[in-house]
Amino acid sequence: MEPGTIGIRLASAAIGPLVKKLFVTEGAGAGLVDKPIRISGHVSFTGEKRSLTEADLRTLAAKLVKQALRTGERPITADEQQAVTDALAQTLRGLGELTITDLDAVRLGSAAFARELRAVSGRPERELTADATYFYERHVDAASLHILQFFTQRSTFVAHALVQQTRGIAELTAKVDELIRRDPLPGAEDAAFEQLYLPYVEKKHGRLTIYGIDLSNTPTRWPLDAAYLSLEATSAPLAQWLTDRQDQDRPAGTQRAERAANMSAFFFEHGISRSVAPAPADQALAGSPRVLLRGEAGSGKSTLVQWLAVTAARQDLTPQMDYLYDRIPFVLPLRTLTRHGERLPAAAEFLASSGCPLAAEQPHGWAHRVLTAGRGLILIDGIDEIPDQERERARGWLRDLMDTYGGDNRWLVTSRPSAVGADWLAEEDFTELTLSAMGPANIATFIKRWHGAARDGGDEDEGLRTYEAQLLTAVRIKPDLGLLATNPLMCGLICALHRDRHGYLPQGRKDLYEAALSMLLSRRDRERDMKVPQLREEPQLDLLQRLAYWLIKNGRTEMDRTRAEDIIARALPSVPEAAVLGQAPAVFEHFLQRSGLLQEPAPGTVVFIHRTFQDFLGARAAVEEGDFGLLVSRADDDQWEDVIRMAVALARPAERVTLLRDLLALGDDASDPRTRARVYLLATACLEHATTLDPDTRAAVEERTATLIPPSSPTQARALAEVGPLILGLLPGPEKLDHAQAVLVVVAASHVTSDAAIRFLAQYATHPSLEVRSQLLWSWSRFDCTDYADEVIAQLDPSDLRYSIRSDDQLHQLERPGLRPTSLDVRSEVSLEALAGYIGRYGLTELILAHPTVSDLGFLRGQSALRDIGLNHCPELADLSGIDGLPIRRLGVKTSGRTSAWRWWPGSGSWRSSR
Repeated sequence: MEPGTIGIRLASAAIGPLVKKLFVTEGAGAGLVDKPIRISGHVSFTGEKRSLTEADLRTLAAKLVKQALRTGERPITADEQQAVTDALAQTLRGLGELTITDLDAVRLGSAAFARELRAVSGRPERELTADATYFYERHVDAASLHILQFFTQRSTFVAHALVQQTRGIAELTAKVDELIRRDPLPGAEDAAFEQLYLPYVEKKHGRLTIYGIDLSNTPTRWPLDAAYLSLEATSAPLAQWLTDRQDQDRPAGTQRAERAANMSAFFFEHGISRSVAPAPADQALAGSPRVLLRGEAGSGKSTLVQWLAVTAARQDLTPQMDYLYDRIPFVLPLRTLTRHGERLPAAAEFLASSGCPLAAEQPHGWAHRVLTAGRGLILIDGIDEIPDQERERARGWLRDLMDTYGGDNRWLVTSRPSAVGADWLAEEDFTELTLSAMGPANIATFIKRWHGAARDGGDEDEGLRTYEAQLLTAVRIKPDLGLLATNPLMCGLICALHRDRHGYLPQGRKDLYEAALSMLLSRRDRERDMKVPQLREEPQLDLLQRLAYWLIKNGRTEMDRTRAEDIIARALPSVPEAAVLGQAPAVFEHFLQRSGLLQEPAPGTVVFIHRTFQDFLGARAAVEEGDFGLLVSRADDDQWEDVIRMAVALARPAERVTLLRDLLALGDDASDPRTRARVYLLATACLEHATTLDPDTRAAVEERTATLIPPSSPTQARALAEVGPLILGLLPGPEKLDHAQAVLVVVAASHVTSDAAIRFLAQYATHPSLEVRSQLLWSWSRFDCTDYADEVIAQLDPSDLRYSIRSDDQLHQLERPGLRPTSLDVRSEVSLEALAGYIGRYGLTELILAHPTVSDLGFLRGQSALRDIGLNHCPELADLSGIDGLPIRRLGVKTSGRTSAWRWWPGSGSWRSSR
């Protein structure tokens, strides 16, 4: 290949963030010095401020080379790639040897600076072929250009002397990018389009609706960075799965005797806890490339999709999110893709089908090349938002995509818990996770952020601070309120209503929804002093619930605007008060612009702002029309579950009895045990909303629920928890349960967000089963830290127990006399300072550590009793010298899905991997 034909693909947006990592972050006051500093004093891989290791430097060089080679004709052979990477790493290392200042470097210009850099690094290109040399020199030239631009942006103390040169370099950079755009080298056309597409994704999904903050002169959408709350995701208890596996094909007498030892070895070797730990949901795809994420309405599934898309688009990644490096996000809401019943889109149609205005600009075959290269982040949102009969078609479409583009792409599919079966995507190797309810700490964080966002929007500061303090206290001391505030949607509504009602709140879920609707329909425009026709709430609700009921009966969450206007037109003669607004199009426009309940995600399309409002209004319509038979007939359809619950809340006492009795009869007649259990649990969940109910009917429901106890699977255990505190009175104590049943009862009770659950769980604290006690530990973060420590943690039988710790507060609670365990499983939320302090005071015998910032193990020096260490996802760890001389028996290291077991080799005096 002639050198003149060789081209590399390095535009500013791609190389800039990588070059930035070569230098230390400038602190407050940087630049206020008497004279410039040598370049060697700025680099991040030497000196006291070192944050980049030698391995990191080689990785960065490899990423630069990969960026240039990922599409188009390869300018070098595969066996030359490593040689170019090594030469580039050696050249970048030369930054630490330069004696010139950044001002001198800018004065030299990019070409001369590149020559200086190659010279100080020993001219590593001498060992390369002609093609590889030219490729390497283009890399160094491009890197030098961006290094100089970085200096001019960073060195504030010489800014006045560099204005002209900065302008020249910026102009040259723009010209290079424009040249790539106008006369693209092989593959550069894709890079140019991605520079348009990724900022669009960031802008499109970078703002989030916070319900209720639009009541006064404030915006309705807020930056995702300020509003996003990282929640946790959990899977079924691994301990139960292992128990089932170990009990297969074994003599009965050996099962229990061998179980504990084998499980302990398995967990240690794989660097995991004895029960699957909750983990940040936004890191779910780091450990598994395919995830089916379940979550209740309002639990934050769609917000997580937004966050992943924006994070991938920005490429400003933390170590925990590095799995999104060089990923191209595709956000695919199924409710939009299936609205007109057409076939689901092929890869080339992803942008057009999701309404992206850049669809016509994408290069031919771009999406195919992205997915074939394994660079895709495919985010499929809302399996539950399409009719049941269309879900099989969606699964077939998903299978076809994965058969074609399996590779290294990352896939996330979201759904409500009961919309699809437990094994719906099992054959495609999807990991199933469930978004956890917000615990006390998350609720408090959300309330603080909500009020902070309202203050930033211009609301009166002192009053909001008072409301914030009152609400933080209320959710802590009022169990009923705490139960309502367990997902972002409900928590946002509670914040809004608390402020709107000057500190007073409705008690139940039905009252909360009704108050929220009143707030949005009537008070919103009055708060904003809008000069629009005033319409009572009732006629507005009458029309809106007709739209909601049509969507529910047709299994949809979106409808065409023409359909909505037609429904309103047919209803208007029955709602004469609405005539003040005009004909159906004007009435619809009023609802769209003024109600706060409808939105138009794409031209000609209408949706409710959240499925929760659609379900509540649909239930209101069903009750008013007396459609109780229809409600009962849909009891096995997950899209109707919340509608039926709210119908029970809205029905009159006699109607409530009829509805619940018919539900029980449906369950009694069901031949499928799973259908029977589902209907019984739905009837039980309805009791929470039945403020007035015939005692015999309530007893009949509880009698059926008792047949489901103890739960037979983790899924059923979590379903029981959705019933709420009522289930605690039906769950048995530990006396008559075997170990497997006890684990599932603890799973059920630990998912009930109530102080009463703490008292129930306390009776299992001395249970002989290690799995039961481990599950109790993992449930700690769902409750008040101190209360749970008093009643559960302090009473735990410590035998063979590894204490799982998720916060500094939890670690502090362990310092009580009689506790102070020496076997810890420490997660990323614990600060290294708190951990080092605890270890220094009490010592350790075993440590499992999962932490994104730990770089060395110096805090373990002198731990003469420490025998076992597991390091699980510690991406910054580069130095094991802290454990030299310790009597370690086993050292397990797991990163990015790969596990290595290390052992001490006396002959060599070093740790070696046994894999």
